Amino acid sequence: MIRVLIVDDQSLVRTGFKMILDAEPDIEVVGEAGDGAAAVTMVRTLRPDVVLMDVRMPGTDGITATGQVTAELPGTRILILTTFDLDDYVHAGLRAGASGFLLKDVPAPDLVAAIRTVAAGDSVLSPSTTRRLIERFVPLLPTPAATVATDALASLTSREREVFGLVAQGRSNREIADTLFLSEGTVKIHVSRLLGKLGLRDRVHAVILAYEAGIRVPGDTPEGHQSR
Repeated sequence: MIRVLIVDDQSLVRTGFKMILDAEPDIEVVGEAGDGAAAVTMVRTLRPDVVLMDVRMPGTDGITATGQVTAELPGTRILILTTFDLDDYVHAGLRAGASGFLLKDVPAPDLVAAIRTVAAGDSVLSPSTTRRLIERFVPLLPTPAATVATDALASLTSREREVFGLVAQGRSNREIADTLFLSEGTVKIHVSRLLGKLGLRDRVHAVILAYEAGIRVPGDTPEGHQSR
């Protein structure tokens, strides 16, 4: 059972999400919070698997609350909810430890799928969204981050570095497998190992680290034709 905490300052929004999630046999809404401070307190008590976290709330905002939760309870996954375009908050949210973003008008099936995805340890950002956010925010990364990132990557094997570079392009496990002539299961193992070595929560944060280290080659097109 996936335990979910819903955080939003609008009660109607919380009610709507709860109605959707209560209909799922493998998801349980364990609580609701109306602001970031209450969310942090409830996470400590309830230990949910996933938190649906609004961004703009009175008092402690969702980005600040996300940082507090992920620092204290890294096993809890955060899905940021917003009515605004992802670009406005995605960098700060990912830096704070969020595992993905959802617009509040997300279709019910996509909401449920996103919760299951992050509960399983993956992230909710499509390859196209990943590339878009990276292209926008990479120029804003501080220069000293490059040295730290490069040092961290020294622990990877040559194959893991290959996989890491493809993850940085926003490629799925299937696309990576096709490119490197590996099975999808083998790619999944490589991704899991490199995330563990680097102490990263998921592949979204791997993308950020890769860009800080200058690994991804601008202009790569994951959806492009793969020569055989």
